[in-house]
Amino acid sequence: MAVPPGADAPLIILANFMSPVALDLREHTTLSRWAEQAPRELFLARPGDALVSPVVLSEPFTAYVHTLLGLPHGSVDIITVRDEPGWSTADTVHRSPLVERLRSHVMWYPGARLLPIALDAPTLALADAIGAAVSPLGRAGPAIGAEALAVVSDYNTKAGFRAAAADVGMRLPPGRVCSGGDLPGTVGRMLARYPRVVVKPDRSAGGYGLRFVTRDDPAAGAEDSRGCWIVEEHVPHSAAVSAQFLATFEGPRLVFDGRMDTLGGTFTGYRSPLPGDERTGVRDELNRWGLALGDLLMAQGYVGPYGIDALLGEDGRLYATESNVRRTATTTPHALVGRLTSGNGRTGPNPAWLMATTMPAVPLTFPQALARLRHASLAYEAERGDGAVLHTDRPADGGAWRYLVIATGQERLSELATAVDATLR
Repeated sequence: MAVPPGADAPLIILANFMSPVALDLREHTTLSRWAEQAPRELFLARPGDALVSPVVLSEPFTAYVHTLLGLPHGSVDIITVRDEPGWSTADTVHRSPLVERLRSHVMWYPGARLLPIALDAPTLALADAIGAAVSPLGRAGPAIGAEALAVVSDYNTKAGFRAAAADVGMRLPPGRVCSGGDLPGTVGRMLARYPRVVVKPDRSAGGYGLRFVTRDDPAAGAEDSRGCWIVEEHVPHSAAVSAQFLATFEGPRLVFDGRMDTLGGTFTGYRSPLPGDERTGVRDELNRWGLALGDLLMAQGYVGPYGIDALLGEDGRLYATESNVRRTATTTPHALVGRLTSGNGRTGPNPAWLMATTMPAVPLTFPQALARLRHASLAYEAERGDGAVLHTDRPADGGAWRYLVIATGQERLSELATAVDATLR
């Protein structure tokens, strides 16, 4: 039976990790590795929704998600489309027979909205082809149009963010923007002032392409000649933090904040909310910066999620490093935490949670990993109000397992996280 349009209209969740917003499409291998996380987007679904995924969701994982969320089996249409090298996910779908399946879905569910990870021109074109509005805020959010594409593209670059950040008074690491041809010279000039610098591709995410260069290695980057680069002073820091916001027609607002785990500048995990020893002053400054950035985004036609990453320097000051104007690695896990704990008196109104990874000694199937958690009484249970969720499917090629831990407070969160890591190893 078709449902009328409205605030609760179904979603077509587009897991378009393959998008030029975050990274050049020529980096197909890296983008494909990121896309292995696409199964987690199923945690956003409700009956009548569709998920367009670039990877196959296993039956055990699909059954697990449906059981955990209380979804009737088969109530979500899961559509798999393999990403093509050099194409965005939206273009791949648009050029395939699957576009007809999506048109039929929209005809059956009038008012269905397309929810992408990243807003790009191919996604808007796909939405137009299937007759759905793009709504970065989801079911009840307003549609978004082409006027927002430029600001999304610009603020997902390091150079675009530095310009916007300077306009609203964010504190930035000293740095310079240069072409690839001038990269060695810029690195040399920066190293004359600072003992260590960070070299960043203009368009990158998750730490992709970052290099840390010292005076003992001044020639790093000499082989790069494409595109735009940023060279910044390396800020000695005690923590990497981020805050995630929503820009809405009512104004921008903070959604959540937390501490990032990184390895060599690459994102590996997240803990939210900010631990107590980092909250004083940091949250207020992050919030102030984020709201100011949201005002700029809204003035240029953007509504939807965005975030700011920053470093808490050893000098006690906060330094903004980049913005991400899209759904990030933490957006869906945070939504899942809210969905599982909403109205749960045991967990409380502001649960602590973290994302982490672990590498088992021997490869596990999804049922084996889940059985380990359940046998150790570590799998999330609503009655208890805490535990671990396997928020992505079995990793490809024996890689690391990604999991989410939910608890009533930071101490319990650390205790559970340690136990989960040991159990999955």
